[in-house]
Amino acid sequence: MALKGVVIDPGHGGSDPGAVSNNIKEKDYALLISKYMYDRFKELGVPVSLTRSTDITLSPKERVNKIKNFYGNSSDVIVLSNHLNAGGGDGAEIIYALRNNSKLSRKILEEIENAGQNVRKYYQLRLPNNPIKDYYFIHRDTPNNEALIIEYGFVDSKKDDVSQIKNDYKKYAEAVVKAVMEYKGLKYTNPSDSNYYTVVKGDSLWSIANKFGTTVKKLKEINNLSNNLLKVGQTLKINDTDEYIKYIVQKGDTLWDLAKKYNTNVDTLKSLNNLNNSSLSINQQIFIPKSNKSGVNTSNIYTVKKGDTLWDIARAYGTSVSKIMSINNLTSTVLKIGQSLIIPTN
Repeated sequence: MALKGVVIDPGHGGSDPGAVSNNIKEKDYALLISKYMYDRFKELGVPVSLTRSTDITLSPKERVNKIKNFYGNSSDVIVLSNHLNAGGGDGAEIIYALRNNSKLSRKILEEIENAGQNVRKYYQLRLPNNPIKDYYFIHRDTPNNEALIIEYGFVDSKKDDVSQIKNDYKKYAEAVVKAVMEYKGLKYTNPSDSNYYTVVKGDSLWSIANKFGTTVKKLKEINNLSNNLLKVGQTLKINDTDEYIKYIVQKGDTLWDLAKKYNTNVDTLKSLNNLNNSSLSINQQIFIPKSNKSGVNTSNIYTVKKGDTLWDIARAYGTSVSKIMSINNLTSTVLKIGQSLIIPTN
């Protein structure tokens, strides 16, 4: 089946927060899920677009017009509208358009379940005063696209949805990406952050160790496992990341530049991160081996946290903003959570 493009629609935004409970705003997590998906589809070579990439307000008309303008109004365009639910329930569910069948919705829920979330149902919803039309405008006003509304869990759940939304949203987003790729008969590969593996049905520690060229003993040590039992959806760390720098790719980065900067080589970076080519995506996380031979003192690698500014970091380490910007080749003082910075030393 052809796939002209995927449009990812982070629900709500701006003045419309969506559902809010337990320190979760629907609009924020819808955007986090959507941006993760966007990067993954790009990594997999699929044409993909976002209706919003920041916290802005979109009217229904603006949202639908964006969707139509990206790849047109044809059936080989998939629209994924990401949301969180409210009402005290628990689990994921999907609403699909009256014009479509349930195959993709069913497949997505199966993958989300494999990733550890319980699932409720996939269904269609009709407009009460005109039952031949869809209830939601995202279905109704995109008359040919295959459009889905995906609800990943309940922000006011009395069970485990709240912690799962906060901790596991990337796993559920990845499940959707995998389902879409397989539904369209396209090649799916695991995320380039190959240091983590999500257990699927049929896995054993021996099969995972064999797949990643390690040992059962090492997997158990790294993950503090007391036995060989695994659960579907469980995340395992493959390598001890204390040996590596977690680096968030910035605009203009290349593997060659990073290899030179951290005294390693491109082949090592590609192998460590399970990369098939040298392409990088902004905000992609890659692992870089720490090296004592480098001109960079790896004890002075700082990972940006929420609320950090260059001024605060410079003051804490007794250096200057200009020196940090110079050694890290920064053209702006804007920082991103998870970004790695080299801290200059005297």
